[in-house]
Amino acid sequence: MTATSQSELSGSSASPSPTVELVNVSRWYGNVVAVNDVSFSLRPGITGLLGPNGAGKSTILHMTAGLLRPSKGTVRIAGRPAWRNHEMYRDVGFVPEKETLYAFLTGYQFVLTSAKLFGLSDPAEAARRAIRAADMEAAQDRRLGGYSKGMKQRIKLAAAIVHDPQILLLDEPLSGTDPSQRLQTMDLLRRMAAEGHTIVFSSHILDEVERLADNVLVIVAGRLAASGDFRAIRRLMTDRPHTFTVRSSDNRRLAVALVADESVSGVELNDEHLTVRTSQFADFIRAAPRIAKTEGIRLQELVPTDESLESVFSYLVKR
Repeated sequence: MTATSQSELSGSSASPSPTVELVNVSRWYGNVVAVNDVSFSLRPGITGLLGPNGAGKSTILHMTAGLLRPSKGTVRIAGRPAWRNHEMYRDVGFVPEKETLYAFLTGYQFVLTSAKLFGLSDPAEAARRAIRAADMEAAQDRRLGGYSKGMKQRIKLAAAIVHDPQILLLDEPLSGTDPSQRLQTMDLLRRMAAEGHTIVFSSHILDEVERLADNVLVIVAGRLAASGDFRAIRRLMTDRPHTFTVRSSDNRRLAVALVADESVSGVELNDEHLTVRTSQFADFIRAAPRIAKTEGIRLQELVPTDESLESVFSYLVKR
C-alpha cells in the first residue's frame, strides 16, 4: 500500500505551510537501516507514530528534534532544517522515552532549570504553570530519584512545555502512567492541539493512538506504510474482506437477501446478529439499507467490526 497524505484522504486542498516536514529521510547505522525513505508533512493537531518496538519511531522523533542527523534526506521544522539549528528549540519541546534525569533535583527545580535555559522572563511562574498543567504540583518538591516511571514522564512533559512551544515531540509519553494520569495527559495534549500546537507522539499501544491522534503515521520496519485517519486507511485496504456486525428485526431473512448481493462474500447467522464479510466496503454500505428496505426489514445496527487501529496495524505488518 502506498503511503497516502492526510490531505489526500480528507480531500482537502489549500492548507497552511507544514510545521514539521520530512522529505525522503533515511537513517542507517552501518548495514542496519533504521528509517528508510520516509516523507510526510504535518500541521497543527495531534499525530501518532504507530508501530512495533524497533520500527524506527524513536529515530524519526530524534531526527525531527534535531538530535540525530539524517543519513539521507531533509527534516524541516517551520521551514528550517532541524539539524544543527539551535534556534528552532524556541519553537520545539521534546520528551524522550529514556528516563535519565538528575535524581538529586526536585521536580520543580528540574522544570525551573528548563525555564531558565530558555531565557524566559519569569522562569519561576512559567515552571509553576507547566507543573500545574502536567498535574505534578503534589510531587513537585520531591526528588526525581523517587519518582515512578509515570511521574518522570509527566515531569519531563512539564519541562518540555514550559516555554509554550509550537511543536511538541513525545516519545512514548504515556508509558508507565496509570489510567487517571493517562486521561489527564491526553486532555492536556488535546487542549494544546485545539490552541494550534503541532503534537507528534510515538506509541506501540493501539488504543492510545486511536483515542488521541487526529492523524496516524504507521511505521513498519523503518518505512511509512500508511498515513492519515486510521478509518480512511482501513477503507483503502480493498484486497481483503471487511467484517460487519448487522442486527435487524429479522436476521434470518436478511441473511438470505444479503447473500444474494454481489457485494457480500459471506454471511454468518448468530443468535442475535449477523456477521457479514465483504471486500467492497462502499458498495455494501449502500446495499445493506436498500436490501433491508426492499425486504421490509428494520435495520437496527450496521457496524464494521474490524475498524480499529489493531486491524490496520496487523494487516500492514503482515504485508
